[in-house]
Amino acid sequence: MNRRQFLSLSAIITGAISLAGRYASATPVEERLTGLLYDEVFLDHWLQPGHPESPARLRAIFTALEAAGLFEQTHPLGFIADPDPWIRTIHTGAHMRSLSRDHPRGHEVTRKVVAGVLDAVDAVCSGKVRNAFCVTRPPGHHAENTGRVEGFCFYNTVAIAARYAQQQFKLEKILIVDWDYHHGNGTESAFYEDSSVLFFSTHDYYAYPGTGDPKKTGSGAGEGTNINIHLPCGTTDEMIQDAFTEHLLPAAEAFRPDMILISAGFDSRKNDLLGCYRITDEGFAELTRMVMSLADRHCDGRLISVLEGGYTPSGLASATLAHVQTLMGGG
Repeated sequence: MNRRQFLSLSAIITGAISLAGRYASATPVEERLTGLLYDEVFLDHWLQPGHPESPARLRAIFTALEAAGLFEQTHPLGFIADPDPWIRTIHTGAHMRSLSRDHPRGHEVTRKVVAGVLDAVDAVCSGKVRNAFCVTRPPGHHAENTGRVEGFCFYNTVAIAARYAQQQFKLEKILIVDWDYHHGNGTESAFYEDSSVLFFSTHDYYAYPGTGDPKKTGSGAGEGTNINIHLPCGTTDEMIQDAFTEHLLPAAEAFRPDMILISAGFDSRKNDLLGCYRITDEGFAELTRMVMSLADRHCDGRLISVLEGGYTPSGLASATLAHVQTLMGGG
């Protein structure tokens, strides 16, 4: 399936111009402050027909970004050659073998997700782009080392990206901000005893996977670097922004990260199929501004955002558009 074909499936844009042409005539790299990772391979994965984590999610995002002309205003990202050594910095060989055996296509697609997100790290750390957004699926923040798909997740891409930035670019301290409606239990587990990664998560503690107790703040060397903020059903823009202001901003100021990663879950948007928050597109834009401000103050703007949840395609596309436009400086 080419890009024109899945644009036509959306029935929103007809006769759309091929992305290949847009990339060929795009503006110079120095004018593209935001990198964008997107590839058709991310559509080639189903857990099962009718599943909410479907290719329709990305088709909707693609249509919205194309309609807004953002593909010609951003820098296209690619893939590193071999993601497997970096996957192993977070996941065991047994976990990888189990997924490869039981879900061979999902395993290969998720390897490409990791390879693309690590290319985004390369682009940001080399100064090619200021920040980046990764339009990828399946999500990753629930993935641990169980040998199973957890919450639609195979590999914890954001956690792998944090280790990659530390080891490949010698960045010591990484801040991970997770605003998905669901708690990023895999990310918490990966860094719970690690003082070099500050994990901040807003979520509904009583939703899947039932983790994210605010009392869990890290252990050993990682004590104090795990921040869980429970927000109830009906949470509004003001409520989540207050949580960022009261908890994230002072923690980040004390931590002084060298890079920031966002687990950008838009299932916290209003009317999402799997969430019950009431965050608006402008609410996500404001959260983005807050995190960008931290990146500007502490790490020369180094910020990479990776798509996590969001299961009502139209709302997911609208929130993503607001997020990307803000990353580009237009929000």
